[in-house]
Amino acid sequence: MAHETLKGKTAWIIGGGSGLGAASAEALAAGGAHVCLSGRRRDALETVADRIARAGGSAEVQVLDVANRDAVTATASAVGGVDILVYSAGTNVPTRALETLDGDDWERIVSINLSGALYCVQAVLPGMRARNSGTVVVISSWAGWRMEPVAGVSYSATKHALPALCETINIEEGQRGIRATCLMPAEAATDVLDTRPNPPSAEARARMLQASDIGDAVAFVASAPARVCMNQIVMSPLHNNFYATR
Repeated sequence: MAHETLKGKTAWIIGGGSGLGAASAEALAAGGAHVCLSGRRRDALETVADRIARAGGSAEVQVLDVANRDAVTATASAVGGVDILVYSAGTNVPTRALETLDGDDWERIVSINLSGALYCVQAVLPGMRARNSGTVVVISSWAGWRMEPVAGVSYSATKHALPALCETINIEEGQRGIRATCLMPAEAATDVLDTRPNPPSAEARARMLQASDIGDAVAFVASAPARVCMNQIVMSPLHNNFYATR
């Protein structure tokens, strides 16, 4: 499959200050796209933007709280025409069992993991429709494909909803040249692991997917020919702890 160039494309990366979002931004920039990094921490975003610039890529920073719908709309307008949207914002909490989950934590996780994704998709759709093209990549999780007790109820519920969002985009917008991919990686060595009640060791993290693995997958999806829609991609490390514990 011959791949298309990303040169001249604008990619908006939500959650671009660390982890999978940062890796996605770096991979897209390496392919020639101009990337706009959004998230709540300006210093983290600027660190990633500087790294991209030093590697010869093009990046800008737009600070954003995805739970604020009006802010999402305003930021999308500031970014301009978005060809590629990557939604990588996500969070979890250590106290995540159904019995002990705090209601405020539930609402915060839903607002970031799910509602923010909808706001960002809705913000870029008008421009994509006008151009009859666009790629949306939403990073869900292995916990959005299969139930895993370690993930907790709120994380699992929100991540299970994201494939439905992507499928709806493909159903309603595919005839307008807009495609969506739900990427569902298993354990990846990112900072979100530190929110687990018992964070994994450095040795365990070394066996997991690395952020760059997911970044490369995002770039692969974004550069696929316009006729191709990769509806869902499930990834895991060869040493898959979710299999080992069954």
